[in-house]
Amino acid sequence: MDPSPSLGVLLDHARDKIILLDERGRVTYANGAVEDILGASPEAFEGEDVFDYIHPDDIDAVRAAFEETIRSETFVETTIEYRCRAADGSWVHLESRMSNLTDDELDGYVVSSRDITDRVAAQREHEAVTRRLRELSATTGDVLWMFDGDWSELLFVNPSYEDVYGQSAETLEADPQRFLDTIHPDDRATVEEAMAYLSAGNSADMEYRVNPNKDYRTWVWVQAEPIVEGGEVVRITGFTRDITDRHRRERQLYVLDNLLRHNLRNDINTISGNAELIEEEAPEVADRAAVIRRTGEELLRSAEKDRDIIELLIGATGPERVDVVAAIETAAETVRDRGLVADIDISTPETADALALPELRLAVVELLENAILHSDADTPLVSVTVELDAERVAILVDDDAPPVPEMEEAVLAGHHNMDGLYHSTGLGLWLVYWVVELSDGRIEVTRRGGGNRIRVDLARPPE
Repeated sequence: MDPSPSLGVLLDHARDKIILLDERGRVTYANGAVEDILGASPEAFEGEDVFDYIHPDDIDAVRAAFEETIRSETFVETTIEYRCRAADGSWVHLESRMSNLTDDELDGYVVSSRDITDRVAAQREHEAVTRRLRELSATTGDVLWMFDGDWSELLFVNPSYEDVYGQSAETLEADPQRFLDTIHPDDRATVEEAMAYLSAGNSADMEYRVNPNKDYRTWVWVQAEPIVEGGEVVRITGFTRDITDRHRRERQLYVLDNLLRHNLRNDINTISGNAELIEEEAPEVADRAAVIRRTGEELLRSAEKDRDIIELLIGATGPERVDVVAAIETAAETVRDRGLVADIDISTPETADALALPELRLAVVELLENAILHSDADTPLVSVTVELDAERVAILVDDDAPPVPEMEEAVLAGHHNMDGLYHSTGLGLWLVYWVVELSDGRIEVTRRGGGNRIRVDLARPPE
């Protein structure tokens, strides 16, 4: 018996597929949504055995759930997912709710079903992506992680988490806020601020100390990005890298820098001062004293370059937009202020922006000084030219000096490592190499006429 006319109209307007089943599982009524979901008219299902439409792999579970529901002596409501055959032979994933509640107006048990095919497909795709991500992330020592937008749910973390943070992934999954327990007490407030910043839709880049099992001696570098959908932060993803060794090396470099800047400077000043006294008071050895004094001055200059290199290696944050023309002009002025006599010819456009470290000026200073100091001319000639094309900015430094030694050329090209038997003559060209290398640039050395040409190529920033 069909439902009353008024109730039937109401059921036909429902978006879910609604059918009535007798105790044997035969359809006594189907609403209009059946056609939308399965592609056949409601009348085609009446009198049919519903289990004939269920996928063979799912039929036992569905039949058991139906029979257990209708035979229960107390009220039972059951939800089950399964595959149902559509009119075109395809399989539609349904989520059905049924109960043992009956009514005088209803000829059977009500089964309400909705099409969840898209949801199942999305879930399977998510599971496949997660599985591949886990496989890939298992091979890296970095921690890869993903939370929901308010940090209340952990969506993904790879096995490296426990090694770096000293906390199990299970603990983090059960309560994501336990993550804060792994952070040094002095760093927690900063990390919490960064978490709020990310939840507000901003990127974050930070370093802090973690792992109470190691007395918080593990330093990590974290980069994180919010995932925004429809103007709302729905996920936050990022990676964590253990930088303890790098941090330790930086501290060691700071110690060496302090040694060079203070102890060595004071000692060399003492040597140079006494050498000057010997020149004045003992003319017969003045030449040798002058050698001692000049050598001390060279050591001081090397110490200054060493300090520049240490600050560069520790503080470099990556290439940024730099006005190459301004860097060249400042470098030329620095060389002149140091008392070096030379004819420096500069030919550049008004401006020329490139992607480089802000320390590009230091590299140009070294190239100019190297050209001037190695020239045999009374007044060395050095020209600096800037050339532009659609993608690159080129700095050309031409001099009238003898050929650059092979070992020095190898330093500039990045093909040479210092060792005890074979080394370059100073730190200046290493400074040039590191500035250009960290700027993602290239250096080329060629012989041109009666001198050298050093070409530095840098990328142009996007418009």
